[in-house]
Order: sequence, then structure tokens, then C-alpha cells
Amino acid sequence: MCHPAWGRARMAAQRLSDLARLRRVRDRIDREYARPLNVEALARGVNVPAGHLSRQFRLAYGTSPYAYLTARRIERAAVLLLHGDLGVTEIRRAVGCPSPGVFRARFTELVGVPPHVYRLRATCVVAGTTPWIPEQATAPVVRDEAAAVEPGAGLR
Repeated sequence: MCHPAWGRARMAAQRLSDLARLRRVRDRIDREYARPLNVEALARGVNVPAGHLSRQFRLAYGTSPYAYLTARRIERAAVLLLHGDLGVTEIRRAVGCPSPGVFRARFTELVGVPPHVYRLRATCVVAGTTPWIPEQATAPVVRDEAAAVEPGAGLR
């Protein structure tokens, strides 16, 4: 019979090996985000089943491999929108997003605004101006704001 410490040591070594494998997958996503990647291809690269890779990746990093890949693509697209002179379509293709609808939806979900609005706001900040945003122009006046002006103050 084996000594109990040997079993614990073997389990710790296996855990370290699993974490190294997951780090290789994450590093591959960071490097090759613009290429067509899917969980099956990532799993084949480290010789594990796709379902096992997804579960282990989520446990280690708190997100699925696909969500991590999408976040990397959107992060890179945001940088290109700020500093590049490419159009939104060219940027979408450059970061490897499959379709315009998916790109716009994920960008809006992760950044909070659509890509073209993000670029508009960024260029206005650099230029030192305030962008005109339709939601602000059509926002209703709050009662407290309207009451702050004295009645008849502007009529004299």
C-alpha cells in the first residue's frame, strides 16, 4: 500500500499539469484570436475532450473558452477603433469575428455601446468636444430640474 502523502503529491502534480494545460490554451487564444478557433480545435491541441476542457477552463478562469476568445476579440477591436483608421467592417474581419451581427451584439454587450458610437465618443474626447447623442437630446425633463428655475424669472 502507498503512503498517503504520495497520493496527495500525485494529485497536486496532476493539478499543476492541468493548470499548465489550461494556461497553454489561454495563451493560444491570446496569440491566435484572429484565426478561426473553436473549442474542439483548442481541445485537440492539448489532447483532451472538448467538454472536459470547457469545464476545466470555466473552473480555472470563471468563463468558457469561447467567451474568453470573444472578449479578446472585442478588446482588440476596441483598441483598433480608438487608434486605427480602419472601418468597423475591416476591424471586425481583422479580429476574426464571424458576422457583423455577432460582432455588434458582443461589442455592445461587453463595452456598453455599439462600435460606431464607441469610435465617435473616443474621437470627440480626443478632440475635446462633446458628442451629440440622441438619447440625451430626447431625455425627458425631470420634475426637480424644472422646479429649480424660478417661475417667471426669464420673463422680465
